[in-house]
Amino acid sequence: MIGRIQAVMIDLDGTLVDTLGDFDAALNRTLADLARPPVTRADIERMVGKGSMHLIRSALQHGGLDAGAAQALLDRAWTRYQAHYQAVNGRHSAVYPGVAEGLAALAARGLPLACLTNKPLAFARELLVRKGLAGHFRQVFGGDSFARSKPDPLPLIETCRALGTAPANTLMVGDSLNDAQAARAAGCPVVLVRYGYNHGEPIAHAPHDRLIDSLAELEALIA
Repeated sequence: MIGRIQAVMIDLDGTLVDTLGDFDAALNRTLADLARPPVTRADIERMVGKGSMHLIRSALQHGGLDAGAAQALLDRAWTRYQAHYQAVNGRHSAVYPGVAEGLAALAARGLPLACLTNKPLAFARELLVRKGLAGHFRQVFGGDSFARSKPDPLPLIETCRALGTAPANTLMVGDSLNDAQAARAAGCPVVLVRYGYNHGEPIAHAPHDRLIDSLAELEALIA
């Protein structure tokens, strides 16, 4: 059991929703616009999780550009990517099994929930609405909501402030090393899902308090 939990922060991509198909469509359309080589879903799974700019930069470098050349294309790529992602957001994604049940169980306990993601806030809010999940969350914060994003602890600390709970009493739920490192640095307990995207590395290697196979297991872990 994880005791004294008064609120829960939950990651989005790879934790609530499998969005790899959305990333695939938007990113490869962007690369095609720039006459750059495509990336595979396996490539994207290793790149995703540190925000859209990191994803685009990684894809450009994966296609053979050095850091300087990738940086020179980044503004143009970002503009194209935003347009393509807006067009596909939620169309090629699916809510993971157990998510609806898990969120309902946490709500039944009266625990305030926040969605805390590195996805741009506008895209995150739209995706939650399209997937019928928005009503579960008291707060939603994206990668552009604060001066720094995960794995920096700042987003978690500020989300705790918004929820009115201390980090030690606010659980972070995610799917990657980014979530784990941010939680440890912020002083939050952390539960990680075994599915999702973790840069191609086993999630068990990331620091955690518990590993779960489904968000439906989460409520039973909270004292």
